[in-house]
Amino acid sequence: MSTPLIGVSKSMLKIKELINHVANTCLNVLITGETGVGKEVVAQSLYAESNRSSQHFVKINCAALPETLLESELYGYEKGAFTGAHKKRPGKFQTADKGVLFLDEIGDMPLALQSKMLHVLQSGEFSPLGSDQDFKTDVWVIAATNHNLEEAIRAKTFREDLFYRLNIIKIEIPPLRQRKEDIPSLIEYYFRLYKTEYPNNNGSKPDAETLNRLCNYSWPGNVRQLQNCIKKQMVVNSWNKIFEELPSEHPQEIPRDISNPLTNESSPFHYNEEINDRMSIISEFVDLSTSSEKLFEDISLKKIKKLASDRVEKEVITFVLGRVGWNRSKAAKILKISYKTLLYKMSEFEVDPPVK
Repeated sequence: MSTPLIGVSKSMLKIKELINHVANTCLNVLITGETGVGKEVVAQSLYAESNRSSQHFVKINCAALPETLLESELYGYEKGAFTGAHKKRPGKFQTADKGVLFLDEIGDMPLALQSKMLHVLQSGEFSPLGSDQDFKTDVWVIAATNHNLEEAIRAKTFREDLFYRLNIIKIEIPPLRQRKEDIPSLIEYYFRLYKTEYPNNNGSKPDAETLNRLCNYSWPGNVRQLQNCIKKQMVVNSWNKIFEELPSEHPQEIPRDISNPLTNESSPFHYNEEINDRMSIISEFVDLSTSSEKLFEDISLKKIKKLASDRVEKEVITFVLGRVGWNRSKAAKILKISYKTLLYKMSEFEVDPPVK
């Protein structure tokens, strides 16, 4: 079973929304982000939400294999194509036909293979090594990288035409230090997961003070580092030991009490889900990363009420327009407002029909 996409932060909610929008389009997707942020989890979520979820999800790590082996893994080979090719073997493009091919670490693909990859993406055809026959493939390509491909293009290590072929839909995953609201939910998930995997161990969930320390740490290894810490806690059952071994050269970016931004509550861990839900709503209208003093100065119920009202109106207008094929007259009648008022609100909220 694949890992679910966990997060209540604004950035993760936007990613989830984008996944819902593009999952059935089969447009090539490029997922970017630092190592350990969960790029494969996003790829799996796209696959799970798509109409290809009953077909194969095939992954290949472009950084883990030498050039010759990577080519044979991607395209397959005929018997006798090279020394050691004792029998015919299909490649990933053939195995993933009708499904998803996840190209992890695409930024590390050798230049010599990038041109062949571009040809397959353009034509849907490929030739196994040692074969003069072309095969058709229907795969949805999802690629991921922790490199800045624009810089790689300038450095002549990545083809610009391949970048634009892959980068039809881009999903950028922020590092965990920029979405600390997600940390309590991630901790809760991994505790449940590893409680099943390590039933004989008695790792304890963090109390409010410990959770605050975890949320204020910068997590240079992102979700993967957090995941490994939880796994270790299940075995050693000592949060002090965990903190002692966390790298100290990465300073806290935004120190704040994640469990008590507005309420002065010091809740035990099992209440944090409720607090996170509240924070997720408030963070849509208030910058929770500021100090408490500045935070309270910025809060105006009248202002927040207006922002919330505008947001709801925008969502309802967009929904109705989408249902009636962007027929403004029909939408105005359904919404029980004048045509002129609808046009004004569309302009105010920047509601535009989708680009065809």
